[in-house]
Amino acid sequence: MEDHNQKLLQELLKKSGNNVCADCGSPDPEWASYNLGIFICMRCAIIHRGMGAHISKVKHLKLDRWEDSQVQRMKEVGNTAAKNKYEERVPPCYRRPNKNDPQVLIEQWIRAKYQREEFCHPERQSYLSGTMEGFLMKRGKEENRYHRRKFVLSENEDTLKYHVKEDKEPKGILKLSELNVALAPPKIGYMNSMQLTFMKDGTTRHIYVYHEESEVINNWYTAIRCAQLHLLQVAFPSTPQSDLVLRLPKDFAREGWLWKTGPRPSDAHRRRWFTLDNRKLMYHDEPLDAYPKGEIFVGHESNGYSIKVSNTGNGCKEARFPFQLVTPERTFCLAATTHEDRACWLLVLQQTIKRPLTPQDSTVEATLVRKRTSSNSISIFSGR
Repeated sequence: MEDHNQKLLQELLKKSGNNVCADCGSPDPEWASYNLGIFICMRCAIIHRGMGAHISKVKHLKLDRWEDSQVQRMKEVGNTAAKNKYEERVPPCYRRPNKNDPQVLIEQWIRAKYQREEFCHPERQSYLSGTMEGFLMKRGKEENRYHRRKFVLSENEDTLKYHVKEDKEPKGILKLSELNVALAPPKIGYMNSMQLTFMKDGTTRHIYVYHEESEVINNWYTAIRCAQLHLLQVAFPSTPQSDLVLRLPKDFAREGWLWKTGPRPSDAHRRRWFTLDNRKLMYHDEPLDAYPKGEIFVGHESNGYSIKVSNTGNGCKEARFPFQLVTPERTFCLAATTHEDRACWLLVLQQTIKRPLTPQDSTVEATLVRKRTSSNSISIFSGR
C-alpha cells in the first residue's frame, strides 16, 4: 500500500501548480504539508516545521510513510487551491518571494499565509495604514556599533524619520518617495536587516538597521513599500497599478568587490565595494560605508554608454579579468578577480545599458551631473 501511495503522490506532482513549491516556486518539490495539502521544497519545509505541527504537518514524499487519508488530503487540495485560499488578499505592495530571496522574506511570507492568515483576514495586515512607529537598531555613521533608535513612518508627510531621543527633534528625515529599501542580511550580518538608501545634500547616504524579530523587520519593509505605492497612486492617478508596483524598491542588481583604477592609465588598481542600484553604480571603501566614495550613472547605449572587455591587466595580480565601462565623460577601468564574477557584472551592466530610460532615471542623472559640476563638492569622476 505504501508503494501505491507514493505512486499516487508522484502522479499528483505532475499536475499544474504542484510541480513547483507552493511558497517560493522552486521546481520539483520533494516535501509536502499533508494537513494543508501543499507540495513544498526542503527550504520551505524547514520553515513549516518551525511553525509547529498544529499548523503544518510535514512529510517527505518518498522517504516517509504515507497513510491513505493523507494522500487523499493532498488530492483534495493541491497547490493551486491552497494558493487561492491562503493568498486570496495579498496586497499589491507585498513582495512575493522567490527561491533566491533572503530567508527572512520567505519565512515571513509562509508565517503570514498559514500561521497568521493575514491574506485571509486583511484586518491583520498592520502595514497598510501609511504610518508606523517603533525601534530599530541602527548602525552608527562612522562606527561599527548599533544603537537603538526610534523610527517614525508617515505617508501623509512623505517621510521616514529617526530619533536619537524620543522627546527631541528627529536626527534624520528621509524623503519616503525617494527612498530605496533593500533586505541585506549577508552584507549586514544580521538575518533581520535592511539597508535604507537615499539622497542627502546631493550625495547618496546608506543607513543599516536590524531587529531581533523577523516579523518586525518584514513589517517595516512592507510598510515602506505600501506607503510608497500610495504616494505613486496619488502622483500618477491614470497609471495602472501593475505599472506602479514595478517602481517600488528593488534589491540591488549586484554587489561585490571589484578593482578600479583612477582616471589616468598609469593609476594602480584599488579594491572597492561596488553596488548597482538601478542605474547608479556606487563604489565604497567598505561594504557598510555610510557614503559611497563615488557614483557613476549608467545610461542608455544610445547616449554613448557601453561595455568593453579587455584581456590586458594593469600589473595587478588580483585584477585578472578587466573590463571597461564607457560613459560620455570617462571610461572606467574595472576588473574582477574571477572569470565568473566578471561575466556576472558584464551581464547585469549590459542589461542596464540596453534598458530604456525612465523620467526617474533622468532625474538621477541630472542630480549626479550637478554634483559633478559643483565646485562645492567632490567630483564623482575623480574619486579613486
